Amino acid sequence: MSPSRIASRILRVKPSPSSAAADRAAALRRAGKKIVNLVVGEPDFDTPRHIREAACAAIERGETRYTQNAGTPALRQAIADKLSRENALRYDPKQIVVTCGAKHAIFNALSVTVEPGDEVLIPAPYWVSYPDMVIACEGTPVVLPCAESNDFKLDAATLRAALTPRSRWLLLNSPTNPTGATYTREDLRALADVLLDFPDVLVLTDDIYEHISYTDGPLVHLGAVEPALLPRLVIVNGVSKTYAMTGWRIGYAAGPEDIIGAMETLQSQSTSNACSVSQAAALAALEGDQTFVREAVLTYRSRRDRAVERINATPGLSCRAPGGAFYLFVNCQGAIDRTTAGGRFLANDTDVVMYLLEEKGVAVIAGAAYGTPGYFRMSIATSIDVIEEGIRLMGEAFSDLR
Repeated sequence: MSPSRIASRILRVKPSPSSAAADRAAALRRAGKKIVNLVVGEPDFDTPRHIREAACAAIERGETRYTQNAGTPALRQAIADKLSRENALRYDPKQIVVTCGAKHAIFNALSVTVEPGDEVLIPAPYWVSYPDMVIACEGTPVVLPCAESNDFKLDAATLRAALTPRSRWLLLNSPTNPTGATYTREDLRALADVLLDFPDVLVLTDDIYEHISYTDGPLVHLGAVEPALLPRLVIVNGVSKTYAMTGWRIGYAAGPEDIIGAMETLQSQSTSNACSVSQAAALAALEGDQTFVREAVLTYRSRRDRAVERINATPGLSCRAPGGAFYLFVNCQGAIDRTTAGGRFLANDTDVVMYLLEEKGVAVIAGAAYGTPGYFRMSIATSIDVIEEGIRLMGEAFSDLR
C-alpha cells in the first residue's frame, strides 16, 4: 500500500503556476511591498450592467433552485443560436452541456474519454492546466513545441509526426493563452487535412478567447472549415473572458451526443447544475447588447500596441504582437545567463521572473509554466498606467544586469 493517502494520479498533478504566482504577489503585497501585478488573466472591467440586472431579476423571480443538470433550456438554446450565428455550426440543445466554467468543461471532456495511457496532444506554449488535467485523468500529455518564428502555432507537419495509435485527443486553443496566437482559415485547413487521416483522434477546441481578437474578418472555426470533423469535435467556450464574468463560473461544451451525454452524467454525480442565477446572467450576455465586447477589444488592442512597442524598446526583451487574447508572451532570453547587481545569476526564465518580483515588484509568470522556457507571460488586462509602470521597472531591472 502507498504510504500516502492521496491517489498517485493526484500526487503527479502540480498546483496551477498562475495561481501560485498570484498568491506570491499577494503575499508580498500583504507584507507591505508595492506590486505591479501583470499576472491575472481576467478582464479588469465590471460585468456589463444589463447582465448584472438580469441576474438580480432572476433572483427576484425566485430562480434560485436547481436547474436541469445540463443547464436551463433557454441558455442551451441561446448557446446553440450563438454557435449557428457566429460560427456557422448547427447544434441541437441536447448536444450542449452548461458547466461551472470552461475549465470544468475541459476536465469533464477528458474525464469521460481518456483511458490510462491515452495520449493527449498539446501544442506549446499551452495553458498551464492542460497537462495536469490530462495527468489527473490518467492520460499522457504529449507536448508539441511551436516555434516563435511560426507565431507559436501548431503546423501540419508537427501534428502528423506526433500522431500515434495511442493518440486520443488534440487540444487546440485559439486565440491562445499565453501567446495570443490566432489560427487562420488556412492554418485550420492544413490541420484538418492531417486529422482526416486519423479518424479515431478526437479534437477539443478551447474557444474562450474567440471574441478577444485583433484580426479582421469573421470568426473562423475548425468545425466550419471541415464539417467532417464534427462527429469527433468538442467545442468548449464560456462567458468569462468575453463578458468580464470570470466569477460567475459559466462555461459550456457542444459536441457529439455520446460525449456530451457522458459529461452530463459525470456532472450529475459531481457538481450537478451550474449556478442558476449565473445561468440567467449568461443568457442575458449571449442574447443582449454586444457593445461592451467591441469596446473592450478596442481597449485591449490599444494596450497591446503600446505594450508591444515598449517591450521591444527594452534591452533584453522582445515580443511579437499577439493576434488575440490579453497577454504578451515576452522573449527574455537576453536576460538569461547574466548576473544582477547584487551578484545573483539568472540561469533561466524562472530566475528572471523571481528577480523582477523580488527586486522591482513586477509580477509575471515564467514561460516554463507554459511548456516554453525563455519567456514570460504578462497580462494586459489592466490599466495602461499599470502596464507602463511594469515595463518601466523591467527596463530598470535589466539595465542593472552584467
